Amino acid sequence: MSTDPDVDQALAYPEPPASPLWHRQGAKARPLTDAQKQRNCELLLLAQRKPRTHRRVEEPARSPT
Repeated sequence: MSTDPDVDQALAYPEPPASPLWHRQGAKARPLTDAQKQRNCELLLLAQRKPRTHRRVEEPARSPT
């Protein structure tokens, strides 16, 4: 047992193994082509410059009862 009061005892133990559910099953994703990378970069730059707009959702009109 440590006599140092700054040691966090929760960090003194190793982490449990990762759940097998965290690992992707099946085929791996295909790498992006250069054209797809370029398009993603352009869209990202555009989105960072453009002010964010909030789309207002209209509530349906209530029928009088």
